[in-house]
Amino acid sequence: MDENSTENNHNYPHHQSFDISVNFPLQSDSKCLDEDGRPKRTGTFWTASAHIITAVIGSGVLSLSWAIAQLGWIAGPVVMLMFSFVTYYTSVLLTSCYRSGDPVAGERNYTYMEAVQSNLGGVKFKFCGVIQYLNLSGAAIGYTITACISMMAIRRSNCFQKSGGKDPCKISSNPYMIIFGIIEIFVSQIPDFAQIWWLSIVAAIMSCTYSAIGLSLGIAKLAENGKFKGSLSGVSIGTVTRPQKVWRSFQALGNIAFAYSYSLILIEIQDTIKSPPSEAKTMKKASLVSVTVTTIFYLLCGCMGYAAFGDHAPGNLLTDFGFRNPYWLLDIANASVVIHLIGAYQVYTQPLFAFIERTASEVFPQSKFINKEIDVPIPGFKPFKLNLFRLVWRTIFVIISTVISMLMPFFNDVVGILGAFGFWPLTVYFPVEMYIVHKKIPKWSTRWLSLQILSVVCLIVSIAAAVGSFAGLFEDLKVYKPFKTSY
Repeated sequence: MDENSTENNHNYPHHQSFDISVNFPLQSDSKCLDEDGRPKRTGTFWTASAHIITAVIGSGVLSLSWAIAQLGWIAGPVVMLMFSFVTYYTSVLLTSCYRSGDPVAGERNYTYMEAVQSNLGGVKFKFCGVIQYLNLSGAAIGYTITACISMMAIRRSNCFQKSGGKDPCKISSNPYMIIFGIIEIFVSQIPDFAQIWWLSIVAAIMSCTYSAIGLSLGIAKLAENGKFKGSLSGVSIGTVTRPQKVWRSFQALGNIAFAYSYSLILIEIQDTIKSPPSEAKTMKKASLVSVTVTTIFYLLCGCMGYAAFGDHAPGNLLTDFGFRNPYWLLDIANASVVIHLIGAYQVYTQPLFAFIERTASEVFPQSKFINKEIDVPIPGFKPFKLNLFRLVWRTIFVIISTVISMLMPFFNDVVGILGAFGFWPLTVYFPVEMYIVHKKIPKWSTRWLSLQILSVVCLIVSIAAAVGSFAGLFEDLKVYKPFKTSY
C-alpha cells in the first residue's frame, strides 16, 4: 500500500474510532462496546445467513426458468453451478479482507469501499465507489420494478378470475410503483444496517415462501403435462431469430449473475457479526450454507419451470401467467415477493444511505440539520431518533428511484443489466485484487495466475451479458411509451 493511500485512510471514520479505542483502552473491556469503541456487535451465523439469503434469493429467482430456456438443459444448469461456485469462492476471498493485518485483532474495514481503500487505495478505491453505489442504486430500481409487477399480478389474477379470462385486465404500473415507493420512504427511516436484522429475517422467510410456491407449481404443471419439455440447446432458431438467440443467451447470463449478487454488501453484513469466533470464520460458514441453499432453490425453480413450459418459459415465473390457478396461491406468492423486496430494498440501500450521511457529517460537522437527532416518543417503545437530513435525503432518493422505475419497467432487461454491471467488478475483480494484496501473493505465481484467469473469464461473461441485456432493452423501448403503456 502506497503512502498516499495510507494517509488517506486517516480521513475515514473507522480509523478515528480506532484511535479513540487506543486512547481509552478500557472500552475494549466494556460490555456495551467492542474494541473499536463502537456498540457491541451481536450478529451471529443465523443473522448473517438471513441477510445473505435476503440479498441473494430475490427477484432474480423468478427469471431463472426463462434463463435456462435460453441456454438449454446442458448449458443452463452448468452455468448456474459455475456462478454459484464463483460467488462463494470470491466471497471467501472477500471475508479475509474485513480486517487489515491480523485476522482476529487487525483493524476493521466497516464497508466494502473501506476494504478496497485499505488494500488497494488510490484510483481503484474511487472506481469501486462509483461502481458500488451505482449498483446499489440500480438494485433499488430493479426491486421497485419487480415489486410493482407482483402487485399488478395480484390485481390481474383476481380480474381474470372474475371475468373467466374474458377481460384482458390491462392496468398501468405507475400507481403500484408509487405505492411501493411510499412504503420504502417510511421503512428507509430505519437508521442503520444493524437495526434491520428483523426485516431481513422476515424477508428471508418470504423469499423461501415464494420460491417454494413457484417450485410447487412447476412440479404440478410438469405432472399435468406428463413429460419434460425443453431441449439440450434451449429455445430453437425459428421460435426466435438467430440474432435474438444470441442476445437472449447473453441476457440469460446477466439474469443468473443478478440472482447471485450480494458481494457488494458482504463486508457490511460481516461488520454486524460478534466475535469470537472470528468474523471471517462465521461469515465463511454463513456464505457456504446460504449459497448452497440458494443454488438448490435456483436449480429446482429454474429447471422445473423450464421442464413445465419448455421454450415458452415465462420471463417472470409468477407474474407472466405461466400459471393462473390456483389463483389464491399465486396471490400469496406475489404478496411474499412484495414483502421480501421491501426488506431487500433496505439491505441494498442502507450502505449507500450510510455513505452519504457519513460524508455529509464529515463535511458539515457543525450542522444541526445533518447531525442532530430528535427523540420522537413512541408509546410502549424506545423513542425513535429522527434525523432531518436522513428524512429529506432518503425520501428524495426513493422518489428518484421510483420515477426511473416508471420510465423503464422491463423486468428481464433491467435484471440482466444489473447482473452484468455488478458481477465482474464487485463480485470478482475487487475481491481477487484485495486478496492478492492482503495475502501478499507473488506476481506470476501459480496462485496469482489462477486468480487473474478467473477474473478475465468473468469479465468476458459480464461484457456478453451486458450486450445481450442492452439489446433486449432497446427492443422493448421501441414500443414502450413512458407513463402510458398498460400491461
